[in-house]
Amino acid sequence: MSLLPQPLTIQQARMKNPLSLAFVGDTIWDLLTRQQLLSTQLKAGALHKQAIQRVNAGAQAQCAARVEPHLTEEEADIFRRGQNAHARHNTPKNQDPYAYSRATALEALLGYLYLTGQDERILELFELAAHD
Repeated sequence: MSLLPQPLTIQQARMKNPLSLAFVGDTIWDLLTRQQLLSTQLKAGALHKQAIQRVNAGAQAQCAARVEPHLTEEEADIFRRGQNAHARHNTPKNQDPYAYSRATALEALLGYLYLTGQDERILELFELAAHD
């Protein structure tokens, strides 16, 4: 069962701009990270600090490296498109451009999987990504 009332077809999702996919995928990553953190006994302030450490380009780039070897051909294509996408804005000053592009790749993949209703696959990849 998908979280979406009507998932997109693969063809419809592939037509989306990779940065649009990343826009959605960023929220998916943030939500899953926060949900994972809730399983701890941390207080709200500490939860927020932990979330910030995990939801940033550097941390997401490391997670992307753990996920990439496990991608299907289709997923790898979306990942590459996300990594090669160029935003109209500059990379934030505190972020490495390579890490930022890798984080965008991961977010684009998550956005694609979410929009196509592949929730189980999102959880599989998050499990691979979020654990060292």
